[in-house]
Amino acid sequence: MTLVPEACSPKLEAAVSAYLEHLRRERQVSVHTLDGYRHDLGKLQAFCEAEGLSDWAELDTRNLRRLVARLHQQGLSSRSLARLLSATRGLYQYLLREGLCRHDPATGLSPPKRERRLPRTLDADRSAQLLDGAVEDDFIARRDQAMLELFYSSGLRLSELVGLDLDGLDLPAGLVRVRGKGNKVRELPVGSLARQALEQWLPLRKLAGPNDGAVFISQQGRRLGPRAVQLRVRQAGVRELGQHLHPHMLRHSFASHMLESSQDLRAVQELLGHADIATTQIYTHLDFQHLASVYDQAHPRAKRKGGSE
Repeated sequence: MTLVPEACSPKLEAAVSAYLEHLRRERQVSVHTLDGYRHDLGKLQAFCEAEGLSDWAELDTRNLRRLVARLHQQGLSSRSLARLLSATRGLYQYLLREGLCRHDPATGLSPPKRERRLPRTLDADRSAQLLDGAVEDDFIARRDQAMLELFYSSGLRLSELVGLDLDGLDLPAGLVRVRGKGNKVRELPVGSLARQALEQWLPLRKLAGPNDGAVFISQQGRRLGPRAVQLRVRQAGVRELGQHLHPHMLRHSFASHMLESSQDLRAVQELLGHADIATTQIYTHLDFQHLASVYDQAHPRAKRKGGSE
């Protein structure tokens, strides 16, 4: 059902117009925000008029719940539904203050839970394509290779790599110590290829006259910031893979590949530094996708999408 009213109710329209003018003049919200409120409240007004409601006081929680369910079934995202409910609460707070209504039908209502998007990852072959190419023996190339290898080898967050100091590296032992979320410190293994890349980078690092103990620095000797690292990773993705690449995709790839191989969710949780294992469980969905793909390719009766032979 498309929510288009046959005729506008002057009373509904007047209240919305007054509320938007209040937002513009008293709250001084941006034009963009006003447009968003106008769009969402337009949906709500259209619903009321389709239901035969001519006054905002006539809209109750049951009606509003039905609208949310209908829009959800039509494919409106949870984020958009949350925004609509927020606009509704704002309108009713205004109506209550103005004495035009005695209730807020949005009280206690929340949108359907947002579907958690699966993180994008590189498969093992694409990861190898990214990392196994020839590397120039110069400052930037060696530094960038060491960053890429460490992201993928140890599953570091961007902030952890940027904040990494020399005293956090123990290359002979194959360990790196990082400070993660909540200021928690954890030790992680460093793979042999990442150790090799770091060993090739660190002598070149000294030539820049570093200002502090940062592992990854610019040619001017300053610690690389997050934006600089993101840029270098993105450029590597375009150059080696012809696709967009960001540091967290390497972390996701690390987690997915570790889980595929080990099937040890708790170990992957520890490596990633997740406080809640529910955060790590998203990678079980990725793992199932991998298994389902293997099944489709390998099982003689796996053609599950139909089609005649």
